[in-house]
Amino acid sequence: MTNELTCQELVELVTDYFENALTETERARVEQHLASCDGCDTYVEQMRETIETLGKLQEKDVSAEAQEKLLTVFRDWRLETGE
Repeated sequence: MTNELTCQELVELVTDYFENALTETERARVEQHLASCDGCDTYVEQMRETIETLGKLQEKDVSAEAQEKLLTVFRDWRLETGE
């Protein structure tokens, strides 16, 4: 059994990675994967930039129409996933 992380596993762990919620072993596996996978490295950097940008967003910055569209997408997703 290999200790190497797959791209799919990295995607599943990325939130915990950003929140520093991984064990030392898991974090090392993520960082090892990022060092050797340009696609995942790009993905993580894009996620980091998205989080940083959205963290600056305020409710007044989002139109009522955009808010309603986002809520609709979220509700539909919850129904599809059973969350």
